[in-house]
Amino acid sequence: MITLNDYLYSGDTVLKILKKYTEDLRQSAAQTGNEVDVRHCEFLSQIMELLEHNDFLTAQSQKIREFYKYMAREYPYLSFTFKGRIKSLIRAEAKFNGYVVEYIYDYYTKNGTYPPVPELQERLNCFRDLIAYRIVISMPKCHLKNPDDGEREEIRYLYEIANVLKGFLEERGFTAEPAGGVKESDSPLLSDAVRPYYRDYIAHVDPDGYRSLHITFFDNSAKCYMEMQLRTKRMDDIAEIGPANHLGYEKKQESDRARRDAIPEGECVYFDEAYERCRRLHELELAKLDVNMFAAIDNSLINDGCGLYRGRLILPYEHLSRFQNDLID
Repeated sequence: MITLNDYLYSGDTVLKILKKYTEDLRQSAAQTGNEVDVRHCEFLSQIMELLEHNDFLTAQSQKIREFYKYMAREYPYLSFTFKGRIKSLIRAEAKFNGYVVEYIYDYYTKNGTYPPVPELQERLNCFRDLIAYRIVISMPKCHLKNPDDGEREEIRYLYEIANVLKGFLEERGFTAEPAGGVKESDSPLLSDAVRPYYRDYIAHVDPDGYRSLHITFFDNSAKCYMEMQLRTKRMDDIAEIGPANHLGYEKKQESDRARRDAIPEGECVYFDEAYERCRRLHELELAKLDVNMFAAIDNSLINDGCGLYRGRLILPYEHLSRFQNDLID
């Protein structure tokens, strides 16, 4: 079995590692007739295209910047950041194989058999977040009449921004993708016109505390998908450095082990290989890797300038609140 781990000690760049891994996986898939690995190669090729031919990102980010300028005019008292990234190679690989494990497990526990390969391949066409942008807002306390109202006010603004975002970007060449009922919002703050397009993790909080609004767009100029996430600063902290990050990871480990115990080893090669790839990625000691432009002291202190582990940054904008001493009337 071919795994990404085997290519992370060569001293090559991320792009060279990705090319070599994809080529070898494609040859292996042809020899073994592994149809899921064929889809896997197509997924890896998508990432390669983004890394090799990303001139479109300049035009895309300029359109996103127009919404940044809109917010600066409309919400001068809010602080907010706009961030963008291409999903990192390690996390993209883990997500693809994690989907294989999850779908086969869910299908097996429900039906007592394994899913048809075409159905599994179709499930693996759902990736829409290889490019993602995030808007994080915060209302400084100096602009609140009652500091205790901070979270409520921020959430109100977040939904207000969500109501405008869809139409704003569609006027600039994007098409919003329906969410298909996933995490459909029941918040009265979200307008009916945009409700079918958002996955609302604020109205439907995950067990680990994760909260955010997600919407997916198709960029008609670049012919690719991208995801927009909207959060308050507190939501972003919980997701990045709080319980939704650490506890979620631990729960995922426990869930993965339970899935391995439930599926008889050797019966489904697609499950076995995807599970093993996930397991090896989870156990990576990042400080021991030899990847050009990547450095890690340990699994917490990481300097990733090449998109191996943390993703390649494509958009940093920051707006500081218009500060004044007097409270807003």
